[in-house]
Amino acid sequence: MCGRYASSRDPSDLVAEFEIEAGNVRESVQEVGENFNVAPTNQVIAVVERKNREAPEETVRKLTTVKWGLVPSWAKDTSIGNRLINARMETVAEKPAFKKAFATRRCILPADGYYEWYKSEQKVNGKPVKQPYFIRPADGGILAMAGLYEIWRDKTVEDPDSDEAWLWTCTVLTTSSTDDLGRIHDRMPLLVERERYDAWLNPLNSDKDDLLDLLVPAAPGRLEAYAVSKAVSSVKNNGPHLVDPLPPDGIDPLDKPEEPKEPPLF
Repeated sequence: MCGRYASSRDPSDLVAEFEIEAGNVRESVQEVGENFNVAPTNQVIAVVERKNREAPEETVRKLTTVKWGLVPSWAKDTSIGNRLINARMETVAEKPAFKKAFATRRCILPADGYYEWYKSEQKVNGKPVKQPYFIRPADGGILAMAGLYEIWRDKTVEDPDSDEAWLWTCTVLTTSSTDDLGRIHDRMPLLVERERYDAWLNPLNSDKDDLLDLLVPAAPGRLEAYAVSKAVSSVKNNGPHLVDPLPPDGIDPLDKPEEPKEPPLF
């Protein structure tokens, strides 16, 4: 699964990468800011492509924000979103919660990389210690995760023209991990390669087989993984230090005993 990731790119970098016109960036994108510990229910940045209302045969690409945890349009309330943070590639085109979004509401969720937890042989109180790893593009580029988005109508808000009347949410598509990453976790997010951005985002294309063919696991060597501090395990922690590799001695800074404080001088 993909349950935590880092997103710190400047919006201008995303505008350039995904070829978005400056006027199609929502103000909320700037408000999200850097987040090195993105978790479900957070507002996240997404690239979406919508039909042009004035010319339905044309589309408009936008950089916007959505809440992580998909709420289908037919849901009675938003609680279902807590369980729909990931969608499996193997069943996404058939499951009722994802089928409609897969056909017409696909997105890209830009990231620096994502976190996974490896169950180590070390045990504490009889339970295996989980070591977090950060997995990112080896070339330092943007990780374009394949996602779906939905728009849910909040009927407690009477005015349908109000932004508060509509909740935008998303989920991350996952697949079986490649051999070089499978040792850490058996699932990984699906990536959209640059030459496939247009086809994946295009809402006018709803052919299931064509869409599934666009999605492939990362090629061997495309991603690199390294151990990071267990500080990322708490959503209360944030900052660039979370993606720093463990020091050469392999000791997590969280596990190091505090140095004794100097006694006060009188």
